[in-house]
Amino acid sequence: MRTSAVIPVLVIDDAATARPLAEALVAGGLKVLEVTMRTPAALDAIAEMKTVEGAIVGAGTVVNTDQFEQVMKVGAEFIVSPGLTDRLGGAIIQAGVPYLPGIASAGDIMRGLDLGLTAFKFFPAETSGGIKALKALAAPFYQCRFCPTGGITEASAPDWLAFGPVECVGGSWVTGGTMAEVETKARAAAALRG
Repeated sequence: MRTSAVIPVLVIDDAATARPLAEALVAGGLKVLEVTMRTPAALDAIAEMKTVEGAIVGAGTVVNTDQFEQVMKVGAEFIVSPGLTDRLGGAIIQAGVPYLPGIASAGDIMRGLDLGLTAFKFFPAETSGGIKALKALAAPFYQCRFCPTGGITEASAPDWLAFGPVECVGGSWVTGGTMAEVETKARAAAALRG
């Protein structure tokens, strides 16, 4: 979470595009790449992106232990999930893999704390109440750090990043266009932390 101000949330439909996309993002300064498990190409995309020097490639939208096992076989370096269950969380923690589970309520955070976690993805950030909601949640859970994802834009990212408990944000706005445009967007996003 401290490596990049923005973690690109990547939905890859064609694994052949994975390596050039990863190269553009890393060249622009975004090294932490989250490949979502939303398409049949996701596993191949993770494997392709792992060949890019400097890329730290993880799997997102991991929702069960079967998917967790699949992404570990292709070398995922971290796991992001849209929510938190004891079964999935327990398996990932036992494996010693960096894990960012999704939370949207105090109960979610408390379940994570019970598992020994203090870093969470606030998801879906904008529709779960935005910055006001996260500020309200972060107050009693002062020991926690967050990566808001879901509805974050280039325009709203600086406001999120200005809130102390936010270590980074997740976003897809950096992924569109030509590879030169992606690199330019990545460079701007990497500079957001200041």
